[in-house]
Amino acid sequence: MPSRGDDVPLTRSHIRTTAEAYLARHPHERESLAGLLSLLDGADAPAGRATLPGHVTCSAAVIDREQRVLHIGHEVTGLLLAPGGHVEGDRTLLAAALREVREETGIQPGDLRLTPQFLGAPIDVDANPAKGESEHQHFDFRFVFCLMPEQHPQLTLQDDEVASARWVEFADVRSPTLRAKLLDARDQGLDGRPEPVNASALIHDGHGRYLLHLRDQREGIWAPGTFALLGGGRTVEDVSLEATLRRELAEEVPGLEVNRLTPYALEEATSVDGFAVPIRVFVGRWSGDPDTVDLQEGVLLRWFTPDTLEQLHLSPGLGDLVRRHAAEHPPPAVRRSRPGCCVTRRRREPSSASWVSTSTWRTTTAGSSSACATPTRHTQATRGTSWPATASRSPPSPA
Repeated sequence: MPSRGDDVPLTRSHIRTTAEAYLARHPHERESLAGLLSLLDGADAPAGRATLPGHVTCSAAVIDREQRVLHIGHEVTGLLLAPGGHVEGDRTLLAAALREVREETGIQPGDLRLTPQFLGAPIDVDANPAKGESEHQHFDFRFVFCLMPEQHPQLTLQDDEVASARWVEFADVRSPTLRAKLLDARDQGLDGRPEPVNASALIHDGHGRYLLHLRDQREGIWAPGTFALLGGGRTVEDVSLEATLRRELAEEVPGLEVNRLTPYALEEATSVDGFAVPIRVFVGRWSGDPDTVDLQEGVLLRWFTPDTLEQLHLSPGLGDLVRRHAAEHPPPAVRRSRPGCCVTRRRREPSSASWVSTSTWRTTTAGSSSACATPTRHTQATRGTSWPATASRSPPSPA
């Protein structure tokens, strides 16, 4: 019977991609992590506890607003370390770190968020001897999370493994490599305070219509199969959240040009892994025809009026956001045949025998192509690759 962690869904390619991206930022550590690279080239499960002479583990540097890092005292070894441990059926390395925090300290993923300095990338990867086990190595991927609540959540320590917990200053962090990287990150703005790492566009035409994006119905992405705002997650190369949003628009909907984006609201979503995602929502105006846009991600792009939103499967909180903006910015009186007038959208004909059943949206004809859509949901067979795929990322609207 395989040991715990030997049959995890975590893929070798995910670990390798994460490791290579880390080494691209820290090329001088390639020699010290040669054992990790050798492990990834081998046949054994890199995250399996039975894999010797070493395997992958994950830990979390949880930071509060006083720039302190949570450490726990281990019952068996007496060592004071960041929460962490073995991979146990986790989807990603980051998800493993989140689970260890929850199990060992009681802090829930929803009380944590990513930082703009590191996002979902590890701050440190360290090769160190296993603690309290037979002699072997751990290749520990360490992720940074900041507390969302201003007040510390109540800690519930894991009885059989954790004896105590302490918040320590960056300069007192026990791991030398983690300590050095946290101090460097503080010089780059890491302060433990909540900051949005996603941006979305609330695009309207000034006449009461709002542009919504139907996301793919696919596992592993945020809010699959819902109508959402365009947008996505920040990258370390983005100089601002507006730069994030403009990059996302250029990638998702080339041809849709919004001249001015104005910060409007700060929303909060929950990621696929359960941590909090603060989202900066920008407002922009555009009045074009969605059919002229070269949609690269998701299923379709359409105008909707607030009175049709209750007929749609929306991403969390979107209906309230649109209605609030509409109430604050009422459109000029317009003549419409009925609430939610709509148009026939172009149908994409399947060209292959590869079929899946997918939810699509039919709109009826009522004027020009710039009219808004009244949705009637139905199911039809469509070719599995006929719609451009949405990349799996941090929630785009959130991501």
